[in-house]
Amino acid sequence: MNEHMETAADDHGAGLRVAEDEVVELASELIRIDTTNTGDPATLAGERVAAEYVAGKLAEVGYETTYVESGDHPGRGNVIARLPGLGSDRGGLLVHGHLDVVPADASEWSVHPFSGAVQDGYVWGRGAVDMKDMLAMSLAVARRFKRDGITPKRDIVFAFLADEEAGGLQGAQWLADHRPELFEGCTEAISEVGGYSVTFQDGVRAYLVQTAEKGIRWLKLRTRARAGHGSMVHEDNAVTQLAEAVAKLGRHRFPLVLNDSVREFLDGVTELTGWDFPADDLDGSVAKLGNLSRIVGATLRDTANPTMLTAGYKHNVIPSVAEAAVDCRILPGREEAFDRELAELLGPDVEREWVGLPPVETKFEGRLVDKMSSSLIAEDPAAKTLPYMMSGGTDAKSFSRLGMNCYGFAPLRLPAELDFSALFHGVDERVPVEALRFGVRVLDRFLQEA
Repeated sequence: MNEHMETAADDHGAGLRVAEDEVVELASELIRIDTTNTGDPATLAGERVAAEYVAGKLAEVGYETTYVESGDHPGRGNVIARLPGLGSDRGGLLVHGHLDVVPADASEWSVHPFSGAVQDGYVWGRGAVDMKDMLAMSLAVARRFKRDGITPKRDIVFAFLADEEAGGLQGAQWLADHRPELFEGCTEAISEVGGYSVTFQDGVRAYLVQTAEKGIRWLKLRTRARAGHGSMVHEDNAVTQLAEAVAKLGRHRFPLVLNDSVREFLDGVTELTGWDFPADDLDGSVAKLGNLSRIVGATLRDTANPTMLTAGYKHNVIPSVAEAAVDCRILPGREEAFDRELAELLGPDVEREWVGLPPVETKFEGRLVDKMSSSLIAEDPAAKTLPYMMSGGTDAKSFSRLGMNCYGFAPLRLPAELDFSALFHGVDERVPVEALRFGVRVLDRFLQEA
């Protein structure tokens, strides 16, 4: 290697080390900005401060940024920046993440959920894994590319978005409907809940790339009956009718459906571990996956979990209306069958209304997937990649409507003993410092070559 090449290599390494060092600070500072999304405009914190923080960090190294609010609710900030590439014929790549977080009760935590504490080898706080870790990694790599004059092979659009935790109505959904030009040319996208490691028996490690996610239907059930005095005989009772419907739905088990993404995941686990997943005992055999079985088990069938009940206004008044909220998650291709099953189960007297987002699924193949694998292997030679279906939902539902193939790829090498899935929306949410540094190295290589 000649002197010029050695200097260039040294500069490259130094620039990457700067990004590794600053990702921890970026994650901590983002967590300290309270962006709680309750779903209620009267009680949410809003994303504006975090969006302005991100815009400032991008502008500091020379990006031109676009700050957008939907206009429906002030303070719901979104920031988008584009880094021109060499002009790949595969179009641009969208790297998106959400600024908002779910609520946290400080009394339940070991540290304050908005402290951004860095201790015991972790960055702690609400959003540490969902998903200010990925925001920090994306921001660190975006800053490093601009600072060091790195031009990727294709355009990269970085998007930092509002309102994902309530369906993206003020974020991704609104932008897809009203500002699609901000994502012009993007054909593929990456975001959260994928690229993280899981460890099976004998230290066998795999990185899960999210290629599919269930559809969301936030369902409201309603029963109506005659109001009356609580002391009298009253057979026509809306609360009783609702309770019976909710209990029936909550106990119902939807049919098992082995989707292609789930089948490919299970086949991959079998290849790595030798474990069998017989069709006549999928529920039981999936339990072998340990903590991961909570997610995988939920992708074997549709689910409908009652979450809230509302009825009445006084102890001795029988109300005329009772309502329940149900969180429904539906497999790709099952929407019509789910509706029929729900109607048969609840009957005509229980009113149903909902807001929903469709399932998303793409293939685990192609150049982008190959670059995910090679970027992981460069940092972890033992890495194996597997596709999987996520039981929850992300902003990919909105961007898939713009014709993008969407993946979950927020790379983290995690300790084998860490119950990572329990940290999503959980108490003492935290992400390992070394996992963040690892993710920066993987994303740096991936985004240059993808």
